[in-house]
Amino acid sequence: WQGWDGQGNLSDAARRARYDLMADWALSHDIHDLVLGHTQNDQAETLVMRLARGAGLDGLAGMGARTTRGAMTLHRPLLGVSRESLRAYLRQRDIGWADDPSNDDPQYARVRTRAALSALESAGVEVEALAKVAGYLREARATIGHVAQEAAERLVQFDAGDLVIDAQAWGEERRDIQRRILQAALRWVSGHGYPARGTAVEALLEALQRDEATTLHGCRLIPRRDYIRITREWAAVADLEASAGTLWDGRWQISGPFEPEDRIRALGEASLALCPDRRQAGYPAASLIASPAVWRNGQLIAAPLAGLGQSEGWSAECLRSRQDLNDTLLSH
Repeated sequence: WQGWDGQGNLSDAARRARYDLMADWALSHDIHDLVLGHTQNDQAETLVMRLARGAGLDGLAGMGARTTRGAMTLHRPLLGVSRESLRAYLRQRDIGWADDPSNDDPQYARVRTRAALSALESAGVEVEALAKVAGYLREARATIGHVAQEAAERLVQFDAGDLVIDAQAWGEERRDIQRRILQAALRWVSGHGYPARGTAVEALLEALQRDEATTLHGCRLIPRRDYIRITREWAAVADLEASAGTLWDGRWQISGPFEPEDRIRALGEASLALCPDRRQAGYPAASLIASPAVWRNGQLIAAPLAGLGQSEGWSAECLRSRQDLNDTLLSH
């Protein structure tokens, strides 16, 4: 792996890279399920680390036994087994394993947490009990997820790759339900496999209460009197490019009379004026500039959502559905 630029959290970046590498290999072999070896100790460590960060219910619920990551399903069948029990099982069968040297490096939070857990055991705070607490919190999270999913059915409409929320009904919802729907909506629009940070979402909720447009997680949120529109942020897709027959931004399928040299990129603000029927399309400029367009040798050929090229057979379809949003709300 060579994707780290030296910025941010190395452990977190490395973990995401491991998942991506394993998923890429598995999907290339038409494998959609990945079994991981996280144990009861890993669950307890995760709970304590997130508690130290002041995490909410989602964070304190720890790792789920089954989670979805893009087209992959991750399984963790050993969350009820202690690390030492697993090692004893392997020793009995003369099966070796590899230890990551960073597991002994105290500069990493998980290593310090592991040492702290050993100290807590003398006070009766054991790994098994912490893992059990995380399980109870996962049950509570699942219940709230179902309530949020039912609320989203009432509140959220789908409009050409954007999500549009009924502003009046939104204002009547509990804060925790608003937070959960926003997290899922941001992931639905952006395609990110992980949620936005809780503190950033809280700031976003405050901005929406003040009717302030803002951006987060690769999305732009535009509050109006009757609705809140969540669209893709132009800056997040400005450099994305795809060729014919491939998805653009992970969700848009473009159809039309492609030539081999054609490329799909975001429309951009400067090119809006080249779409004379854009107003009839009925979408705000903020949505259109981040929408897919077809370019041929540097010239704009089609921008289906802005009404350009439709008569020549160009179209754009967002492949994410309400079910994808529901799955995010209910995923554990």
